[in-house]
Amino acid sequence: MADQRHPKRWWILAVICISVLTAVLDNTVLNVAIPSMSSELGATTTQLQWILNAYSLVQAGLLVAAGGLGDRYGRKRALAGGLALFGAGSLGAALSGTATQLIASRAVMGVGAAFLMASSLAVLVRVFDDAERPKAFGAWAATAALGIAIGPLVGGLLLANFWWGSVFLINVPIALLGAIAVSVLVPETRDPEGERPDLLGGLLSIVATVGLLYAVTAIPEYGWTSAQVLLAALVGAAAAVGFAVWSRKAAYPMLDVALFRDPRFSGAVAGGVLAALGMGGALFLLTQHLQLVLGYSALEAGLRVAPMAVSVFVCSSVVSPKVIAGLGAPRTAAAGLAVSGVGLAVLAWVAADGIGYAGMLLALVLIGAGLGIAIPVTANALMGAIPPERAGTGSGVNSALQELGTGLGVAVLGAILMGRFVSLVPSSVSAAADRSLPAALDAAHRRGDGGVLAQVQHAFTSGMSLSLLVAAAALLVGGALAGLLIGRQPGTAGAPGTAEAPGAATLGGPAQDAPASAV
Repeated sequence: MADQRHPKRWWILAVICISVLTAVLDNTVLNVAIPSMSSELGATTTQLQWILNAYSLVQAGLLVAAGGLGDRYGRKRALAGGLALFGAGSLGAALSGTATQLIASRAVMGVGAAFLMASSLAVLVRVFDDAERPKAFGAWAATAALGIAIGPLVGGLLLANFWWGSVFLINVPIALLGAIAVSVLVPETRDPEGERPDLLGGLLSIVATVGLLYAVTAIPEYGWTSAQVLLAALVGAAAAVGFAVWSRKAAYPMLDVALFRDPRFSGAVAGGVLAALGMGGALFLLTQHLQLVLGYSALEAGLRVAPMAVSVFVCSSVVSPKVIAGLGAPRTAAAGLAVSGVGLAVLAWVAADGIGYAGMLLALVLIGAGLGIAIPVTANALMGAIPPERAGTGSGVNSALQELGTGLGVAVLGAILMGRFVSLVPSSVSAAADRSLPAALDAAHRRGDGGVLAQVQHAFTSGMSLSLLVAAAALLVGGALAGLLIGRQPGTAGAPGTAEAPGAATLGGPAQDAPASAV
């Protein structure tokens, strides 16, 4: 459908990818700056936690609502406005003189990132046709994965030469130029039916996402049965049920929950969430292993994880479209997640046996290659199951699920690791081990006993290996579900298709957005 091909689509893709990279990068780049901020701002432990979480919680909570507002009032407006807010929040964060100011600025950045991420895929749906959309989604997915992986590396480079505020200040010119480029290049599209926004649905989606994400991110600190975790989970779950009930009877729901009966949508959700769980949790554990057990600095650890990001980038943008053409979307999703699962299993074996970095490098390349091949398929399937006039909502759902999957991966894999770790550490440091690995390592160092230190490190490595095997199993299950479901059409039980990317008919259907009008 050549008439869908915007003449400046590749420039638009470049602008969106750079913007997405900046927003995703901010989820991980801050970790290495925490010590500097803590000393210069005098932040308490609670304030440091909110400095880290304010961005991700606000972003994740607003993603679905931001996508719906973009559909209603214009996706170009949402994208440009998101970039402007993100830049303003970044400038405020860089100039913050207190922890409270920094927390507020991070929340503003989260609002901007929500509109940016929720509009990004929606814009790509409208400027690329069926044939080129997998390539565009591949580049988008590769950029997002790259941002997650190189965050510590970028943070380490900036902190080695500048003050902590530089990790925020670098966002400002990128956001400004991005907003200008969006205003010039991106065509405006919005919901042609002009339906009124679903305010209650938006509020319930925010409460549900924030509650559930806060619950899973609080588990490592407070424990599964703590009041903080249980209350947040209860509120989030109640809001999610309320959202589903309301969406079934609302005249103009933000998200039609009947979509979950579409096997393409369900398969994409299962594959995407489990992929995020495995990747997010594995990266969290691996960076700790490299720094706390092997003794690398944050910058050195970032450099050693970087090959996975390169593998994701290459396979998402180059390899995945070719594999889809040969195997079909369902088999491509299954094969990609299976390759990543094998990579995680290899990483577990390499870590347990103390094999050198060459073995770890092989595992990282496998993990990245599999994710790079599979993620564009699951993203395309999810977007393809949603009507084009709800593309912003679909983009928000996709990003929100990635956030929830990553948070769940950190919580679940971290809990498995800690259970194994505490059971194996020597009794002389067991009290410290109940708090964290750094506390156990400090206790072992104070004792001056090399044998105890080696036992503590072995206990962590053993726990990490077990967690990585669980992550590998999650990816294999996700691949199986995606492979079985993505190729099926709604209301059928036929075998998965093999020729086209998922949702091609829906995404490339005749319905078009009306030109945006002043609202």
